[in-house]
Amino acid sequence: MLAVMTVCTGNICRSPMAEIVLRERLVAAGLSEDRVRVSSTGVSDEERGNRIDKRARAVLSEANYTDKALDHHRAKQVRASDLEEHDLILAMTATHARALRRLAPDSAVASRVLLYRSFDPDAPEVAPGDPGEDRLDIVDPWYGDKQDFVHCLAQIEAAADGIVEYLRNRLDNGH
Repeated sequence: MLAVMTVCTGNICRSPMAEIVLRERLVAAGLSEDRVRVSSTGVSDEERGNRIDKRARAVLSEANYTDKALDHHRAKQVRASDLEEHDLILAMTATHARALRRLAPDSAVASRVLLYRSFDPDAPEVAPGDPGEDRLDIVDPWYGDKQDFVHCLAQIEAAADGIVEYLRNRLDNGH
């Protein structure tokens, strides 16, 4: 089994949106939770215990995402032990990726941190940790309106199939 974690700032908008999209795409691809487990966290504890943002929830619902996490999600902060327990850590921004790499207990764990949008075939190609990695940031919809959440979801969806394919290849090659 592979474990995947999506990470944003407070774990109430981008990372739970990505968790839900990935989980549904994985199931549709025949990769159930006994093969790939998806979770989400945030680099900050400022939203700890809060539900998914109501605007994120509304946009997901309108796009027909029905995952149980919509009802049960509670924001939590990432810990170093979380990084060790996951095979792939998907940061929503370069800033999140840098924070995660600093938190990682060693370079092997740090190498599991990738930018979520690096799997979008239309996104710029930037190596992990390179200058310009922020060109792969998923927009933060928090201060915006509904259209910002729609745009955020579109960015998440655009990379989801690439992530599914990456995970399928890892599983097919013995993990």
